[in-house]
Amino acid sequence: MTIKTLITGADRGMGYELALELGLKGQYIYVGSRNLARGQAAVAQLEAAGVQAQAVQLDVTDHESIVAAKKSITNLDILINNAGIAVDHETKPSELALDAIRQDFNVNYFGLIDVTQVFLPLLKAAPAGRIINISSAVGSLNLASDPNTSIHKLQASGYQASKSAVNMFTIKLAAELEGTTVTVNAVNPGWVDTSFGGGGGNRTVQVGVARTVELATADALTDSGTFSDIDGVVPW
Repeated sequence: MTIKTLITGADRGMGYELALELGLKGQYIYVGSRNLARGQAAVAQLEAAGVQAQAVQLDVTDHESIVAAKKSITNLDILINNAGIAVDHETKPSELALDAIRQDFNVNYFGLIDVTQVFLPLLKAAPAGRIINISSAVGSLNLASDPNTSIHKLQASGYQASKSAVNMFTIKLAAELEGTTVTVNAVNPGWVDTSFGGGGGNRTVQVGVARTVELATADALTDSGTFSDIDGVVPW
């Protein structure tokens, strides 16, 4: 039976790379994209590479868009919450506009929760449903409070707080779903060299998606409620 996977924000960057790598491993990919034309263009590229894929218009900040997307998906095994935004622009927390913080949270946290809640019934009906939340080590309270880390020095409190919130949601949802067939995990891709990170990241996009690919392709996944990257466990 073909594994069916929905990836939000899959028309470029890490989302597209995830679609490509998982599709080449035989999964059917739903390319979630806020802009349907960009999603269709991504699907054309994926199909040319030998991937079975379908573009799905999905704006994580629009509940009606999420519900409409669900109507076009009959079965779902894996949900990868990849869509994200960062609008802090290295602004000090004492000066960061509330509107910027709200934008970070609307996409990274509230949008992620809305998508997860809407698609959870499909994942519960799957033989082994998987939810993978793309988080970030910059949301780690342990690392942010350590003056010896680059994360301590980073000025992105809105983005960082939204990822801390994602980590908490991951923990609590995993606990709620303990004993079911659905696992919930968070992944730190690191600073990946994509347009999202402003370029110049110290990890290639292939390295950035590696842990997510592992979780999405493991034969029998027992991990749940974890926060990890390709190098191992990340401190919450």
